[in-house]
Amino acid sequence: MKKKIVVLGAGLVGKAIALDLAKHFEVTSLDISEEALKALQASGISTRKTDITDTSALQAAIEPFDLVVGAVPGFLGLQTARTVIEAGKNMVDISFFPEDPFQLDDLAKKKNVTIVTDCGVAPGMGNIILGYHNKRMKVSAYECLVGGLPVVREWPYEYKAVFSPIDVIEEYIRPARYVQNGAVVVKEALSDPELIHFDGVGTLESWNSDGLRSLIRTMPGIPDMIEKTLRYPGCIEYLRVLRESGFFSYEEIDVKGVKIRPVDVTARLLFPKWKLKPGEEEFTVMRIRIKGQENGSEKLYEYNLLDRTDKPTSTLSMARTTGYTCTAAVHLVLDGKFNRKGICPPEYLGEEEAHFSFIMNHLKERDVIYKMVISNQ
Repeated sequence: MKKKIVVLGAGLVGKAIALDLAKHFEVTSLDISEEALKALQASGISTRKTDITDTSALQAAIEPFDLVVGAVPGFLGLQTARTVIEAGKNMVDISFFPEDPFQLDDLAKKKNVTIVTDCGVAPGMGNIILGYHNKRMKVSAYECLVGGLPVVREWPYEYKAVFSPIDVIEEYIRPARYVQNGAVVVKEALSDPELIHFDGVGTLESWNSDGLRSLIRTMPGIPDMIEKTLRYPGCIEYLRVLRESGFFSYEEIDVKGVKIRPVDVTARLLFPKWKLKPGEEEFTVMRIRIKGQENGSEKLYEYNLLDRTDKPTSTLSMARTTGYTCTAAVHLVLDGKFNRKGICPPEYLGEEEAHFSFIMNHLKERDVIYKMVISNQ
């Protein structure tokens, strides 16, 4: 008898997750949007219109299932995860909520559940790869550069969003943390821009973003760690102007007697410009470098990913690279191969050789390929 999975959120990534898992499991998708659910119904996925913010309704909805996948916007992530834990269900989550997930660790352990957080492409695969190497070498430096971009550069933003627009804006305003010489450094997002060439893409611009997340806590012995976001050159200035002018602010302002948050208006205005048009293609590019000492010599491991929209299925690259990392973790948890209790960031998944190999093969089978090169330093 097939195990039952419920996917919370039927957006572009949630849809890719549901379709992939339906090959092996009985899948139901929950969302408040009837339009999003209709797209899945056409593919034979069971759906149910549900207000995920209603704690009682959510607990009742997930009760029959063996595992929950969280694919909701980040601002809903923490409360959703708490509700799932209270219901005593295992979960794999990609919501990337801004709060510290370890505040739920004691509750998850008390409920004897496994909660895999941040299980996408970045954070996600970067953590998994670092977790693998950190168990096998003394890592001295970790760098992750990552971005999802449209193939066609369209003025003014030369960017399209796969995730919730509010979640994208969070990248531009949340202070960026990185580790330098063993100390945590905090800088504003969009700082330290740098031009970098990528084969098959050209020159992109990187800037500090808050992508290390759990690694700052779980990898305290690594003296240098940083994650930077990639965009087409020139976009930083647009974003800085909007941010400094208050368009990304969460503080309410009074407009003709009406209280509004500028970020909500900005998201509403920008989303149509950031939305991919039918048939429009995009790609995901990522470069991970891990330096350190292994078996008495200095080594550099470099992983490169360049993934594009899958034309036959019209599955977006960001949905593939994020969603299929998530579905790999779902298999490991449901098959009982990964059963660590409590809050489990992706680096925990990567520690075991068998788990790491399974995830990499799972992705390769779906044509998401990380090319790895080793060199002596």
